[in-house]
Amino acid sequence: MVVRIRTVAFEGIAIKPVEVQVQIASGLPAFTLVGLADKAVTEAKERVRSAITALGLAMPAKRITVNLAPADLPKEGSHYDLPIVLGLMAAMGAIDPVEVQGPIVMGELALDGALAPVPGVLPAGLFAAEHDTMLICPAENGAEALWASPDLQIIAAPSLRAVIDHLSGQNSCPLPDLKAGLDKGEENGPLGLLDLKDVKGQETAKRALEVAAAGSHNMLMVGPPGAGKSMLAARLPSILPPLTPREALDLAMVRSLAGAEDGAVMRAARPFRNPHHSASMAALIGGGQRARPGEVSLAHCGVLFLDELPEFARPVLDALRQPLESAQAVIARANRHVTYPADVQLVAAMNPCRCGYMGDPARACSRVPRCGEDYQAKISGPLLDRIDIRIDVPPVRPRDLALPEAKEGSAEVRARVIAARDAQTERYKDLPIRSNAQADNQVLNERGGIAPDAMELALQAADKFALSARGFVRVLRVGRTIADLDASEAVHKIHMGEALSLRRAV
Repeated sequence: MVVRIRTVAFEGIAIKPVEVQVQIASGLPAFTLVGLADKAVTEAKERVRSAITALGLAMPAKRITVNLAPADLPKEGSHYDLPIVLGLMAAMGAIDPVEVQGPIVMGELALDGALAPVPGVLPAGLFAAEHDTMLICPAENGAEALWASPDLQIIAAPSLRAVIDHLSGQNSCPLPDLKAGLDKGEENGPLGLLDLKDVKGQETAKRALEVAAAGSHNMLMVGPPGAGKSMLAARLPSILPPLTPREALDLAMVRSLAGAEDGAVMRAARPFRNPHHSASMAALIGGGQRARPGEVSLAHCGVLFLDELPEFARPVLDALRQPLESAQAVIARANRHVTYPADVQLVAAMNPCRCGYMGDPARACSRVPRCGEDYQAKISGPLLDRIDIRIDVPPVRPRDLALPEAKEGSAEVRARVIAARDAQTERYKDLPIRSNAQADNQVLNERGGIAPDAMELALQAADKFALSARGFVRVLRVGRTIADLDASEAVHKIHMGEALSLRRAV
């Protein structure tokens, strides 16, 4: 008899059904696992053997064959442990095969039979809900699975013994708590305590930050050390609108596959990722042995902040060009082709030169302006062309720090940002666009409401500053966002003038 257990494999956020087929036959004692699998899967044999022994059972002295079908589909990860052991126990007659052949099963076994959490349970839960079947998973993943559907049947068990007891009706596993899978969005510091009121001076930079948030525009800040660039960027999440249900679910699937650090995959706030400038291409874009999502995908629907931008390796920065344009990170390997969502708002900061004080006669080095030209040349023109807003952040004077707290903080700015985003949602409601930053030239011409005098100003600026076609469209996008912040149906000359002022020549 062949016992068949259902589980899944992952290709990016796509789900592929996998069937674990277990057969016990006469012959010399052996435990064979077949099918294209990585080391973590092949090592499941020892974890399964130890977990069965921990239950007080003995492995049959026969030939055991486990086939992971389809054989040519790559299988990675330790979540195949639980379906393998349940299939083996059903083939041994220790449990009823009918009870385990319907559900989707995933979980990693410890040597004592305990179940450890595994990545990818939320996508697997969505797959189970779509096919109207049960999901069996570790207890620590139960809340995550329940976010897939409140009606999903779940067995979230702490151990293999608990799964068997539940299936046999001896002792039921408690239902998971939905709140346990919710991350309050504080993973990169106490974002709830960061407010624009804390920033003294820098009114132009704060206005640029508001425009960037309102239209989801990419932004670059250039200024000397201590000007407040990182401080401004850290406060961007406090003025962004909350995630929509669809965005929250898309982000949660990426976090689930990556393995959320605290076990909570659902977010109440937009992500803010701040990788160090030593990050590799695999860390930033995604990849590695298992083609895991990188920082650009973990920041999906949120902010990717790159501090000290020229210090990143140039190939790593240039690899960002495709995700910024297509909102997807495509990872191509010899045996894998994986696509992760990467709809991010890039915010970057840099010094004007290596020493940081170009433009300050008292502190700049003797190599001015050559040092600044060499330093800024580390960033390619095509990448700069994809950044909508580029501003100078001047140094803060000591007297500015003695100024009283600003009357307007993140709450007031966020209200304007949300109103502007609502206007964009209404404008693009029948298009696959969620913000002005995604609108192309045709959409802006048809729905942007750009007044003739504003368009003429943009065309004159394009000729004078030699803007590329992409740069010209991005100026129009920023102008449309500024008009939305003013609750204006049309983009007037004053809006376009401010948009042009926010595009610093680097």
